[in-house]
Amino acid sequence: MDAAQSTAPARRTVIRAGAVAAAALTVCPRTAAAAATAPPVAAAAPPPAAAGAADLPLRSDRGSQGDILAGSRKDHACLLFLRFREPVLARRWLRRLLPEISTTEEMARFNAAFSAARVKAGGTDPASLSAQWTGLSLTHAGLAFLAGRDPFPALPAGSTAEAFAQGPAERAEALGDTGDSSPDSWLFGGEGPHRAVHAILNLAADDPRKLAQAVDRHQQALGPAQGVLVFRQDAGTLAGALRGHEHFGFTDGISQPGVRGFHAPDPATGNTVLGKPGARLVPAGEFIVGQEKAGNRPAGLPAWATGGSFQVVRRLAQDVPGWWAQARERLADLKRAGAAPADATDTWLAARLVGRWPGGTPVAGCPLAEQPCPAGTGPTAVSYRDDPQGWHTPLFAHIRKGNPRDGLVPALGRPPLDPAVTDGHRIIRRGIPYGPAYDPAQESGRGTNGASRGLVFIGYQADLVQQFEFVAKQWINEPDFPAGRNPRTGADPVLGPGSPVTFESESGSGGRATTLRFGRFIRTEGALYAFTPSIPALRELAEGRLDVSVEVHAGTVLRAGDVLDAGDARLTLGADGDLVLLDPSGAHRWSAGTAGKGSEAAFSRDGELTVRDADGKAVWSSGTTGHPGARLLVRPGGDVVILDGDRVLWRAGEGHAG
Repeated sequence: MDAAQSTAPARRTVIRAGAVAAAALTVCPRTAAAAATAPPVAAAAPPPAAAGAADLPLRSDRGSQGDILAGSRKDHACLLFLRFREPVLARRWLRRLLPEISTTEEMARFNAAFSAARVKAGGTDPASLSAQWTGLSLTHAGLAFLAGRDPFPALPAGSTAEAFAQGPAERAEALGDTGDSSPDSWLFGGEGPHRAVHAILNLAADDPRKLAQAVDRHQQALGPAQGVLVFRQDAGTLAGALRGHEHFGFTDGISQPGVRGFHAPDPATGNTVLGKPGARLVPAGEFIVGQEKAGNRPAGLPAWATGGSFQVVRRLAQDVPGWWAQARERLADLKRAGAAPADATDTWLAARLVGRWPGGTPVAGCPLAEQPCPAGTGPTAVSYRDDPQGWHTPLFAHIRKGNPRDGLVPALGRPPLDPAVTDGHRIIRRGIPYGPAYDPAQESGRGTNGASRGLVFIGYQADLVQQFEFVAKQWINEPDFPAGRNPRTGADPVLGPGSPVTFESESGSGGRATTLRFGRFIRTEGALYAFTPSIPALRELAEGRLDVSVEVHAGTVLRAGDVLDAGDARLTLGADGDLVLLDPSGAHRWSAGTAGKGSEAAFSRDGELTVRDADGKAVWSSGTTGHPGARLLVRPGGDVVILDGDRVLWRAGEGHAG
């Protein structure tokens, strides 16, 4: 699915949807018309291994953990939520674990080989290729425990550092986790400090027997480390017709963001992924701290975060029979209002709640019934530019609420904004179902009296506030998004809180609005914020070290009002254009002397810090050009330095004027 979190269908639903699609292969006029006029679809991208390392440098990254960009893509997974009692023993455990942690390069290389073999085998998974992956993430409490210090020198209000330190339980109400989804009932993440989770060990494999052996081995290793298993979450791809789907019956994981430097660009556009028309390439710094961010914005995070990613883990329980019963009831409401075809099925409405048919076909291109994708292709990207009223893809549809793409309008009647404005709100999603598929023959009635089932949502981003939390609060759960409509659009009926939604449809007079009320059939049963550090950062942690200096990464641009807060030292570009270093009282420790002249400050990839005027001309420089790979750090001790390795190239503060 296409939002901050995902969901899934019942076997009976998929079979019925498939039958409807088979009967409607010739009655999809919008798709047929588009196919007649559209240029040929680009061939699938060549195996990533064929791309040059210089063109896609992130594919050969051995420093970042692989699940962030490459994805484990395994049918079987197990998450172990751990807590430790003794820091020295926990660090020893971490040192022994380090060689097992899977890198981006390893996963990308294997995934490319696996995909190529699968294509060669006509779509069948190659039995000769198998792998097991290991990932490790640490909570705020876990980082502090291993390092013996707070991982942040400061927690600026509204920052991602503050969100990470507080965790989702403290922020539950703002995120919509209330009522049955409140932390009081969570299986993990809502416990008191005595049961706080320190680490999440993420194990995944093709072979369930090998995964079971790995899980057993890692659980046994907890004894000598004085580690405690707080919670164990098993998960796995659903079998048979539901393979690749979530429990509600819809294909999951469609339309992930493309990542610059990892996914090959389409030469025809330069800003979309090769072989995936419409899939935008997003700057890698939106997912990996230290890479270029959209707009060259500063990350404002400590040095230990470089090369890693913030991780959101949520256990989302799904009431499958309740959700589908609700779809039937609301469809009856639509038919009584004359807003749905007389022969429409509950799958017809469910597809509009999601924005796609169960197999992944967008309802915008195929409104009557699902059509299978051509051999060797997958579900296409969706455009909303020509659908401002939501007549084809409802404005409340799950995929549209979670990613408005090119259909985000600032006000009614205004043209859509450039899709680039949403780049800073994208998330890489790694959801996987847990629990058995719903079987109506074994479970009767409406509700959650049957087996426990749902989705383990894992999301990666460089900024918790502007990515996961923004999407959840400003889009998914917000009834007035898109804003300014009367009646209001309503919250996401798949994932959001129960609310009325406005079903807009064409009519003889132009359009009609029908109000439908939806309840909540997905319940949060656990949530954590963690961080997936780079391998070098984990090595430092294993020795009890953690560099909390705030790092200004190469390519970063500071604009008026930006503040990089390292506690006892704050680097900022003032409203008057002066780049200054302040102490906690706000007094100047150092100034570039650019008041009245500066417009922005930039740290180049050649190692130079420069203040530029409105015309882009340098009005001050650190004079350190010619040092690619140099680092700019704002240190809690009270100074700011540019380092080439261990050598200080430039320093300001604590009596140094630079």
